[in-house]
Amino acid sequence: MVSSLERPSHNDNFLEFDQPLDVEGRHVKGLPAAKKIVPALATIRYAFQSLGVVYGDLGTSPLYVYKSIFPEGFADREDIMGALALITYALFLLPLLKYTFIVMRANDSGEGGSFALYSLICRHIKMKTIPNEHPTDHELTTYRRYHTDVKPVANWIKRLLEESYYGPKFLLLLALLGTSMLIGDGILNPAISVLSSVDGLDWNKEHISNDWLVVIASIILVVLFSVQRFGTDKVGWTFAPMIFLWFFCIGGIGLYNIINYDYKVLKAILNPVYIFRYTTRAKKKSWLSLGGVMLSITGTEALYADVGHFSTSSVQIAFGTYAFPCLLASYVGQAAYLSRNPSDVSHVFYRSIPGPLYWPVFLIASSAAVIASQATISATFSVIKQSVSLGCFPRVKVVHTSEQHSGQVYIPEINWILMVLCIITTAGFRGTIQIGNAYGIAVVTVMMVTTVLMGLVMLLVWRTRLLWIILFVSFYLVIEALLFSSMIIKFDQGGWAPLAIGAISLLVMCTWHYCTLKKYEFEVQNKLPIDWILHLSSCYECTRMPGIAFVYSELTHGVPLIFSHFMTHFPAMHAVVIFICVKYLPVNNVSEEERFLFEQIGEPENCLYHCVVRYGYRELHKRNENFEDILLENLIQYIQRRTMLETGHEESEFQLRRKIELPENGIELQFTAKSDTVASVDSGTDDEIQSLHLSLPQGVHAVNHVRFTLPQSEPSENEDEQITFLNAAKYHGVVHIVGDIILRTCPAESNFLTKFMVNCVYAFLSRFCRENNVMLNIPHEALFNVGQVYYV
Repeated sequence: MVSSLERPSHNDNFLEFDQPLDVEGRHVKGLPAAKKIVPALATIRYAFQSLGVVYGDLGTSPLYVYKSIFPEGFADREDIMGALALITYALFLLPLLKYTFIVMRANDSGEGGSFALYSLICRHIKMKTIPNEHPTDHELTTYRRYHTDVKPVANWIKRLLEESYYGPKFLLLLALLGTSMLIGDGILNPAISVLSSVDGLDWNKEHISNDWLVVIASIILVVLFSVQRFGTDKVGWTFAPMIFLWFFCIGGIGLYNIINYDYKVLKAILNPVYIFRYTTRAKKKSWLSLGGVMLSITGTEALYADVGHFSTSSVQIAFGTYAFPCLLASYVGQAAYLSRNPSDVSHVFYRSIPGPLYWPVFLIASSAAVIASQATISATFSVIKQSVSLGCFPRVKVVHTSEQHSGQVYIPEINWILMVLCIITTAGFRGTIQIGNAYGIAVVTVMMVTTVLMGLVMLLVWRTRLLWIILFVSFYLVIEALLFSSMIIKFDQGGWAPLAIGAISLLVMCTWHYCTLKKYEFEVQNKLPIDWILHLSSCYECTRMPGIAFVYSELTHGVPLIFSHFMTHFPAMHAVVIFICVKYLPVNNVSEEERFLFEQIGEPENCLYHCVVRYGYRELHKRNENFEDILLENLIQYIQRRTMLETGHEESEFQLRRKIELPENGIELQFTAKSDTVASVDSGTDDEIQSLHLSLPQGVHAVNHVRFTLPQSEPSENEDEQITFLNAAKYHGVVHIVGDIILRTCPAESNFLTKFMVNCVYAFLSRFCRENNVMLNIPHEALFNVGQVYYV
């Protein structure tokens, strides 16, 4: 919207239209985002559910860790003590300390993963994550920034990232690398978990061939991926009791083994002396065994990415109070058993089970190992959803599976692709050791990416002291690099698999992002000035037909080329034309009050408007929302507001209404103020409301609503005519005009790599990804596709 209140002339429309939408922004600017308070009972419920979704992978690691640490067995009891010390340090330093208490604090309004960290960093420096970002996007109440003293080093890093050509590309590449490796986790984790689930059957029935085990594992994988469509909520309630029982079993069996076999192994817990003895005696073997130690913390990287499916506090509570103690007891108990039975290292978990409990625990272990895959599957869905929203992944169908929690999503195409690749991996490797080598590389790579991004978050967002940042980054990078080095040496023993998966995923995401940018640049370079459409709308040769046209493009201003192409073949314009730009911002979500921005093009009689529809990367353009009605309702409010400004009303006549609802008691309290008192809402007035909220009876939860209302007055004749005309046009129907763009390279100006990415990779992906009209949920009977070829 234009910054002045004067009606613009035709000559300056194009310039004015590119200015920040300040008038529209002031109606919401400065209001604090309402903080969602999760009741204690809901937190406990989420903590219980998170066991079935988040901690299955971590919980089933005891099935194969010692087997992977000592694939050829061990000769000395001190080796077991050293391995136990390494496992306890790994559990304490990485899942508990780093992720549960540090990294989870960096969630983006509840959303985790590499892209959540990337979005946090980009919001605190002047770096665009989407090409059509507008200054008014920074005024969103969810565009949260920390305002603290700026440190010199933070300023230097900030300028380096902002001004350097490679800085933004480096950040994006890190986020894409973390995401691609997490996709690799989603393939490798189900394979190793399911194979380990049938490992006990192999030990108990020696005559069962490995081929039959692979067949059984493949059938289980098909069942696992088939239930994903029911959503995390239902899957969580189904899986959580089993994982709860599983943790109870491994903790109880661990305590039994400690008491029954060798309680002296407790001395190795977090004891560096045993690590020193082990490394000096075993030398290279101790270094190679770090790959097996790494498997004790697999699932940690998915833990952070799965935060969006629940809440930070619920995930922290579940791990700190239940999962971690049970895991610790299990590893110590197995070490106690091995100290007396060193020959059983290849099947230590199953052989350490007391005889009468074997079959019940075997059934629970088999179920838990299958469920373990849920953590990385859910995490894969989450990070791909974020990637799609930020234009870094081909368009896929994203289904919200929970009405209460927007972070719970299911992606059908990705689900079936993962299933096929998991079955291929299971049949190809046919054993847990090689898959474990591959899986460990993927996990530790994601951890290293998270460490680097967390260092930038601590510096640029949290403004942490430089000494603490250096200690954090250097300490964890050394640990993770050591783990990575012990696994990359096993490249020919399965280590190549995650690198191949990561390379393919990275190629797909980089290609899609590059071509998305090129398409936008082509649209910007070939957009038409506002004068063109103003002249066309008033030209007698152009017929205005009844109805409303929604014209979709990536442009936040100007007239897209597809509309010119449309007018060339159909020289008729709808009575009302609205140019719509739907974009996803680097924020978690956008409030309904801030979702739509409008701009009138020319005079009211032209009936031309521009609309920007903004979503967060966690949100979806949902099918069940009546998008047409919501957009037109907001357009009418915009017309009313603009008419009042043009007829001499002061902006102070706009009112802010803050309403507190007490649904349990049916009470509604309202506070109304003129907009010139909005500044005081953040201090005095809002404090009074807050104190009222705090004095409510225990157990009563208030719902806080903020909305702007217009003063009660008779509509002007001009305003009434515009609204009447708009409603009449709506009665004749809405047509959605969408560009069907084919991207091609200029033969003379493109190198081989560009031609390969655009003409081969992007063309292949475009053929199989969902079309724009499907992603926008446009009804087929109201769709008008305009085909064009863009050359880059």
